[in-house]
Amino acid sequence: MKFFLGTHVLNHLEKTDVPLFISRRSFDKRKSSLDSMGEWALDSGGFSELQMFGKWTLSAEEYIHRVNHIDTTPGLMWAAQQDWMCEPFMIEKTGLTVKEHQKRTVDNLIELRTYDCDVPITPVLQGYSLEEYKACFELFESNGIDLRSEPVVGLGSVCRRQSSNDIERIVKYFHSKDLKLHGFGVKTLGLKRYGEMLESADSLAWSFGARYSKSHCSIHKINPTTKNCANCLHYALEWREKIMEAQQ
Repeated sequence: MKFFLGTHVLNHLEKTDVPLFISRRSFDKRKSSLDSMGEWALDSGGFSELQMFGKWTLSAEEYIHRVNHIDTTPGLMWAAQQDWMCEPFMIEKTGLTVKEHQKRTVDNLIELRTYDCDVPITPVLQGYSLEEYKACFELFESNGIDLRSEPVVGLGSVCRRQSSNDIERIVKYFHSKDLKLHGFGVKTLGLKRYGEMLESADSLAWSFGARYSKSHCSIHKINPTTKNCANCLHYALEWREKIMEAQQ
């Protein structure tokens, strides 16, 4: 499994060759490119879009324009599509149905791929129950998109319940269908339960953990200069090393 270290600090790209996972929203105010040391992937920022606005504020064409601009920073492997999450609170936020969220997710991928983009756009399966994810899979299929042939397929709407039996069953089911799944925001418990069935995963849990526990890395613990190491690359790398060791 390829494990992407989530980060909201853009200059981390220039300081480590560890695979990074960064939200498109982190680039919104940046005009110049960076000199990335390694590979990285781009999250669409969809959760924040729907949570804040109840809809996407970027058209598909505008999103591709952003991705192409971001791609001037080397090492970008893929960008997630503009999916529509299906958690109950998100459905309540938009006022739409799960089926409509799934339809808009599939339609978005089709439209994104009509534009010129050098970065592979990754599809995202959406749903909440296993049956809903199956329906989304079939919707992609009926629109001529063979998810089995995709280099990676995101599994959406799982990060807040990833240690549950439901998510393990969902991952097992699509792993048995030969889908190369990417787990968004996978935490330690999720990795332990089904990490071996994922093609890749990402997590920003190190930053949240450092902020809420007011923790510091081994360097700043001796002489702390900030309240915590929520933005500290050294803390992030130490955290990632523990995660990787646990997977061996």
